[in-house]
Amino acid sequence: MSERILEKIKSQIEHRVYPGASLALYHQGQWQEYYVGSQDGLEPVTAGLTYDLASVSKVVGVGTLVIFRVNSGALELDRSLTSYYPAFQDERVTIRQLLTHTSGIDPYIPNRDSLNAQELKEAINRLKVTDNKRFHYTDVNFLLLGFLLEEMTGRRLDELIDEEVLEPFGMSETSFGPVSQAVPTVRGQKPGLVHDPKARVLGRHAGSAGLFSTVKDLEIFLEHYLTDDFAKDLTQDYGFDAERKRSLAWDKKGDWLSHTGYTGTFIMYHRKHQQAVIFLSNRTFEKDERPQWKKDRNQLMELIRTVMDAKISR
Repeated sequence: MSERILEKIKSQIEHRVYPGASLALYHQGQWQEYYVGSQDGLEPVTAGLTYDLASVSKVVGVGTLVIFRVNSGALELDRSLTSYYPAFQDERVTIRQLLTHTSGIDPYIPNRDSLNAQELKEAINRLKVTDNKRFHYTDVNFLLLGFLLEEMTGRRLDELIDEEVLEPFGMSETSFGPVSQAVPTVRGQKPGLVHDPKARVLGRHAGSAGLFSTVKDLEIFLEHYLTDDFAKDLTQDYGFDAERKRSLAWDKKGDWLSHTGYTGTFIMYHRKHQQAVIFLSNRTFEKDERPQWKKDRNQLMELIRTVMDAKISR
């Protein structure tokens, strides 16, 4: 099953899309792991490495916490964000819209990189809401969900993620950055620093990015989504945009749910077929060509879905 996928990854490494990658494939109740290329042109990719997950953090942290609360009734999908988090300035935005990136929020923040954490939070609370409810992916949707969770519970976001996700699942190798050791995300920068600029400022209050993890911990995480009751209904379309299907927090293509991260990461799973995928790389190490990366990443993800679907149909 893995040969075509590995050939594609090796080709992308040869074309300098990323220096190396960690891959894990779940099929017939077992994980197979593969480590290809290098971390930095010198050090090989090996088992046990820690990666900056970037936006994969959205499903590992806030997405899972919110799904728990939607299932329990503590959060209602079609209630206004302001009914739970009054600091936001527009009552038209709902929990469902934030989870499916159909909120219409304009994410532009003037002078963003000069703001401290409190100033950035206040700027996010004052963002303009437009009438365009088509799918538009933006970090601020999940930053607001993180602020909401802190408001509801009186707890810091990192504490909630530790107590409700990481500790119960047994994910001992996952935490907010900075971390002492990690695959470097940018040449010349100290490894272990958070790559995402807003998450770097907001730190342990960021619901959009900032978590670091390993293949081992993400295997544990995905196994819970493959088997636990809290995730059994997530393959339905929860969004409003007919051209872009969305689960709660996850992207949806057929029954495959996935989430990607800016640094060169993605995870995917198919609950019905009991299959899952972890791909971790540091594609920002040498260059940051985001439009081309999206094309390369989407080709790889589509190939993986095709190969794994074919395995089931045989």
